[in-house]
Amino acid sequence: MKLLVLGTGTAIPSIERGSSAYLVVTRGAKVLVDVGPAVVRRLLEKGYEVNDVDVIILTHFHVDHTADLSTFFFACNYGRVPRTKPLTLIGGKGLTRFYRGLRAVYPWIAPKTYDLTVLRLVNDSRKVAGLTVTTVPVKHNPESIAVRLEEKSSVTFSGDTDVSPNLVRLADKTDTLVVECAFPERKVKGHLNLAALDRMVQKAQPRRVILTHLYPDWDDWPGVLHAPYLLGEDGMEMEV
Repeated sequence: MKLLVLGTGTAIPSIERGSSAYLVVTRGAKVLVDVGPAVVRRLLEKGYEVNDVDVIILTHFHVDHTADLSTFFFACNYGRVPRTKPLTLIGGKGLTRFYRGLRAVYPWIAPKTYDLTVLRLVNDSRKVAGLTVTTVPVKHNPESIAVRLEEKSSVTFSGDTDVSPNLVRLADKTDTLVVECAFPERKVKGHLNLAALDRMVQKAQPRRVILTHLYPDWDDWPGVLHAPYLLGEDGMEMEV
């Protein structure tokens, strides 16, 4: 299992950090977790096209996690080669309504040459494209979910969240935890800082922790991170 970090930033525009997006490449599937602005282009920069992706997972519906979804769907219909293989869209509460809203605004994104499955998955586990996909609700928006993907190894994505016992449970002994840590020190409702995150990490004991969804506070932070923590950077690639 391979993890490509496509975006580690927020809705605040940044040259160095794009908004949230991650690509997980397994033996049988390619899974895109969150689709922030300009993700379709970032996929191309990594050598992938929209037709390569088998599954899209939305951790929640904020614009910095979903803005390029309509672009993605549009490219499936009107790219150089129209998409033919099936696509699965996974998300939390209200996913169907969210997708229908996008289609109402952009009717051209409705699938023309492929089948789309829209799957609401909350507090549940399913086999999708050969992977075990498990989700739990977390504390951010009503629809917010954290996601664990398992093949032989596992990677867990927090999405945006405050302190969450559900996330601790989901991330238990995971190989890689990709977790929002919006601020190194100050604490904002609905998000984590290092102190709050560390309390959860001590309980879950993931093998590696990648910090993401990073606000500009991190730019001038004078501290030092120690294992198992890594500060996420756009373009990172690693085996899970």
